[in-house]
Amino acid sequence: MSQTINPPYSIVLAGHGSRDPANMQELEQLVDLMRERAGAHPVGHGYLEFASPTIDTAVRGQLSAGAQDVVVVPGVLLAATHAKNDMPSEVQALQREFPQAHIHFAAAMDLHPLLLKLCQERLVQAEVTSAQTVSRAETCLVVVGRGTTDPDANGDVSKLTRMLEEGLGYGGSLVCFSGTANPRVDEGLKRAVRLGFRRLVVLPYFLFDGVLVKRIRAAVAAAQERHPDTEILAASHLGAHPHVAQVFLERAREGMEGRAHMNCSMCKYRVAVVGYESQVGEAQISHHGAVRGLSGRTEPLPAKVWQRYVPHPIEAESFSLIEAGRDWSDVPDEWRYAAQRLVHTSGNFDIVPELYFSPGAIEAGVRAILGGKTVVTDVTMVQSGLKRELVSELGVRVWCGVHDPESFLLQKEEGITRSAAGVRRAWQKFGNDCILAIGDAPTAIAEAVRLIREQRWRPALVIGLPVGFVGTQESKAALRACLQVPRISNSGTRGGSPWASSVVNAVLIEVKNRLAAASEEQQLETQQLEIQKLATQAES
Repeated sequence: MSQTINPPYSIVLAGHGSRDPANMQELEQLVDLMRERAGAHPVGHGYLEFASPTIDTAVRGQLSAGAQDVVVVPGVLLAATHAKNDMPSEVQALQREFPQAHIHFAAAMDLHPLLLKLCQERLVQAEVTSAQTVSRAETCLVVVGRGTTDPDANGDVSKLTRMLEEGLGYGGSLVCFSGTANPRVDEGLKRAVRLGFRRLVVLPYFLFDGVLVKRIRAAVAAAQERHPDTEILAASHLGAHPHVAQVFLERAREGMEGRAHMNCSMCKYRVAVVGYESQVGEAQISHHGAVRGLSGRTEPLPAKVWQRYVPHPIEAESFSLIEAGRDWSDVPDEWRYAAQRLVHTSGNFDIVPELYFSPGAIEAGVRAILGGKTVVTDVTMVQSGLKRELVSELGVRVWCGVHDPESFLLQKEEGITRSAAGVRRAWQKFGNDCILAIGDAPTAIAEAVRLIREQRWRPALVIGLPVGFVGTQESKAALRACLQVPRISNSGTRGGSPWASSVVNAVLIEVKNRLAAASEEQQLETQQLEIQKLATQAES
């Protein structure tokens, strides 16, 4: 029979201990955070060595206070010798001494999504200390682990590093250790410099400050002095943070309930792993299978027979009135339909002279959609204005950076707007493989133009149509002058999220119509081949 848990149980956080007072001070700060979040569960702490109270003293204290259930939580990041042997032996000895009590042992922290988020926060904090703007594609992430004699624990450091590299978009990564395992910190930094990246960012994967963390910081400073042409940034260790407190409390609860960790605990489709938050619960389908091969076709068309876009009768009547409402001969054929959609959205013919489409802009957008590139919006209003049936049918991925967790961090640390932070995240996350649709924030245009000019960012198409009076006209003028990318904008203060959505919808409709034309061509070819086959049979 399973044991019934009668809360409140008591929690003892079992730290390793250190000769450095800063280490113990941070652990005690963490215990305070845990107490704030633990509700009715008392929380104490003890150390394995180098400090007091010891673990057994801390457990005895909880039992003396009347606790019947005590869970000892190893205050370490990874399950190595301390969590597998040293601390469990302490628990076993205490259980033999107090057979009437129930003394449980929890799992180590391991790789938890909240710890990845905290690593992300520490890396962003390090990056924004630099006066330079360096792409993560040109940055090598160096993660320094404690190093143990347990290869499984050392392997988890490598797994963490790989998840951060891919999730945050670093150009490369390298793992080294402060002791026991190789390569050591100095050698690891030498290897990283030789890789040729513009920047290294060094993350000490340690819970608390102490002798080893201080040595890592000193090694980073020495490496920077030896290699002045490579920027080397030192991130902070994890420290006493609410995320750390939450993970320890989760481990305590799991220890009480006797639950083992499932091997899907870090699956990006099940939990919000850093860099893949939007993919939780995502269906396993191709995002561009429907349009594969249509841009520079090298393989047969997909089996799907595409139909041309059929507007709603009211929409069709509106466009008939718009077509007849002015002389459209002054508008190039390439972007006439997009201009008409903007008139439809604004209800105003006077906007047409203000519109600006760089040569080939619509074609660039069509090719980007056919190539499976992501549509990035500055605000959710632009995303909401896209025709859902077209987005779904074409398999278009749409991403808005304003609610991305790292956009919050960038806004806080850099002092920029959320929309500008979202644009910078898009640069980091998608590189050139995106269409940028800005309908609300002039600051988002300003950040895009800066990245295009300074970092050679080349989105497939930039649509900049915000509305307003503060910085709006200036930002749109800067975009129009940005010759490096295809762009669509306007002069004046008019615009807005529906405008940006309308332009993207015009591109999507053009893509659907081209797919339908390709299907019609394929059907015609099939019919001609069938006729030729019948004719050949008749002749024979």
